[in-house]
Amino acid sequence: MYSTSFYEITPELIQLSNLVTKSNQIDPELYAKYDVKRGLRDLNGAGVKVGITDVSDVNAVKEVDNMRIPTHGKLYYRGIDVEDIVESIGENNNFGFETATYLLLFGKYPSKKDVKDFSEMLANYRTLPTSFVRDIIMKAPSRDMMNTLARSVLTLYSYDDNSDDISIPNVLRQCLELISLFPLLSVYGYQAYSHYHDGNSLFIHSPSPELSTAENILRILRPDSKFTQLEAKILDIALILHMEHGGGNNSTFTTRLISSSGSDTYSVIAAALGSLKGPRHGGANLKVIKMFEDMENTVKDWTDEDEVGEYLTNILDKKAFDKAGLIYGMGHAVYSLSDPRALIFREYTEKLSKEKGCEKEFALYRLVEKLAPKIISSKRKMFKGVCANVDFYSGFVYKMLGLPTQLYTPIFAISRISGWSAHRLEELSNNSKIMRPAYVYGGEHVKIPAEALDDNLDI
Repeated sequence: MYSTSFYEITPELIQLSNLVTKSNQIDPELYAKYDVKRGLRDLNGAGVKVGITDVSDVNAVKEVDNMRIPTHGKLYYRGIDVEDIVESIGENNNFGFETATYLLLFGKYPSKKDVKDFSEMLANYRTLPTSFVRDIIMKAPSRDMMNTLARSVLTLYSYDDNSDDISIPNVLRQCLELISLFPLLSVYGYQAYSHYHDGNSLFIHSPSPELSTAENILRILRPDSKFTQLEAKILDIALILHMEHGGGNNSTFTTRLISSSGSDTYSVIAAALGSLKGPRHGGANLKVIKMFEDMENTVKDWTDEDEVGEYLTNILDKKAFDKAGLIYGMGHAVYSLSDPRALIFREYTEKLSKEKGCEKEFALYRLVEKLAPKIISSKRKMFKGVCANVDFYSGFVYKMLGLPTQLYTPIFAISRISGWSAHRLEELSNNSKIMRPAYVYGGEHVKIPAEALDDNLDI
């Protein structure tokens, strides 16, 4: 018999895991033989078309003489350029998240009255069930806030009398509740972790109905609940820029995939959270922060292009930082010349760096943004250009805002649930078929080994 205990990697498990590895090796040549798009991408990295959406559009190429030519990236929410959305909201309005969420959900750019009424609706939904914080969030707090968030979402299923009803009015109600509650679930989950694991004081502040989503995040997170106008504004911008990015990103595709099965909203959103938790999806900005911290400790002169360039070269040669050979925050699956979100964010990042006295750090970010594409293109065979993506600056912004690193990916989720909700509603509204992509079998058909059927075998 096996003798095991929880969380222990036994010799038996090692032996069996070797069998797992051996029996799951796919010959890379089979992908070309059967024309299988590995990772659902073609040879140029473009996603395989699996659906149609009116929610958003990501554009980074233009057609010239039947050729696809890289161009500066554009992101559209319901056909409206996200740059125009940010500009239209204005410097003194922190309800941009609410404005963009309304646009994504209802396909109409809201009037001031629409935003006011919608914000009041979200504020009314921003109340957790009685004792939920004490009985659910405070008990057995996880070290990972994404797990805490997913667990809370799944638990809310039990509090919903119409949890399995997937009619549009009911799903819309569920989505609005989750959009409203995500900041509370995330921040309260962190406060519980900080208290029980790190021994810090426990702060559970109630949200204010008069404040925006961005303002309430800062209010319930900080011990004194205070924040500046610029701090709230740049967090609001971050929420706008992260809330939607086409139907093909991993977590949104997960949302549509599971929605197509007819599953409930809580299961769908929990699955999307599991996707976003993956470091290849939602954790990139934390990698950028750690890379820059290592760079700042290694590079003596942050203004010296040669010294900074040498460090970046060493990263690509797997001699620096985590030895993975990646300059984090540079490059994107779609964008090549520029990521519009990074360009917008860069402007506000510079403003915040001046308020926080972090001009030298911002200058280093700008220098890396300038040098990295040239160094990468000189070291790697590139099918398209390389540019800074939105994660390049977002981690730096969160650090200047004093947000704990444990909340970096949950902040992403607080934003992206607006996009997930829009795509779930679109999927259900069109009564689409259940998604069932095909896999090519790459193995052989064999008989059961004779020794496995030997009745005389002594066990």
